[in-house]
Amino acid sequence: MAKKSDYFGLSYIVSVILAIIPVTSWICGFVTRFQEGKIVAGLIRLIFGFTIVWLLDLIFMITNKHILRIVNV
Repeated sequence: MAKKSDYFGLSYIVSVILAIIPVTSWICGFVTRFQEGKIVAGLIRLIFGFTIVWLLDLIFMITNKHILRIVNV
């Protein structure tokens, strides 16, 4: 079985494809943050999702296999 990645526990390849498309990256980004209980991170992704956050998510997904993470408290 494929290793799980960021977006809803989907595989790495599917998550990269979703991260490449700006609209799906925006939707999946803020939905997953709200599911994790990170309201501020979800709001940041909701407001700024089509700008630098999208590029950072894409870079982090390709290099680290995770979208941009704010420090877990």
